[in-house]
Amino acid sequence: MFTAISRWIRALYDWVFSLARHRHANAALFGVSFAESSFFPIPPDVMLIPMVLADRKRWMFYATICTVASIIGAFAGYAIGAFFYDAVGQPILALYGKEDAFDRVAEWYNTWGGWGVLFAAVTPFPYKVLTIFSGATGLNLAVFAVVSVIGRGLRFFLVSWLLYRFGAPIQTFIERRLSLMFTIAVVLLIGGFVAVKYVF
Repeated sequence: MFTAISRWIRALYDWVFSLARHRHANAALFGVSFAESSFFPIPPDVMLIPMVLADRKRWMFYATICTVASIIGAFAGYAIGAFFYDAVGQPILALYGKEDAFDRVAEWYNTWGGWGVLFAAVTPFPYKVLTIFSGATGLNLAVFAVVSVIGRGLRFFLVSWLLYRFGAPIQTFIERRLSLMFTIAVVLLIGGFVAVKYVF
């Protein structure tokens, strides 16, 4: 079962990579970026990296496509979460007499969820998971929008700029290490705010 899933993911990855050379690559990049924020498993970097390397002067254009499409996709994920909870989640919880369990999680998430969305927006953590959960818990839309714009913009513009500035030699660094650096930076940022709130 696991092997079959791995093969399916690899085939999907190769298909998305091939779209970077398609004559409608810009539209495909938009579509993949949109879908990745709400349900699709392959990140747009698979297309973004070869497209920027093929035409480095257009790095801002490609980064903008990814950012705008990803933000729109994030709102689609939010809508999926809101609909899913109303249609399925709530009746299941009611069946087991646990209606208040989700409310407790939602209360916590509405306090700290913005940080979670920001974390997912700039790290390897599946962004779609938190866009959907944000809708399910009713995270404040203004907070959701702001952290999505900041996180996704930072994510795609930095990757594109590094490719523009350093070209192919930076590709391995981006694919293997940049996500780790983003993760560390966001953890430190969140940790700093928590320290200010509870220690000082």
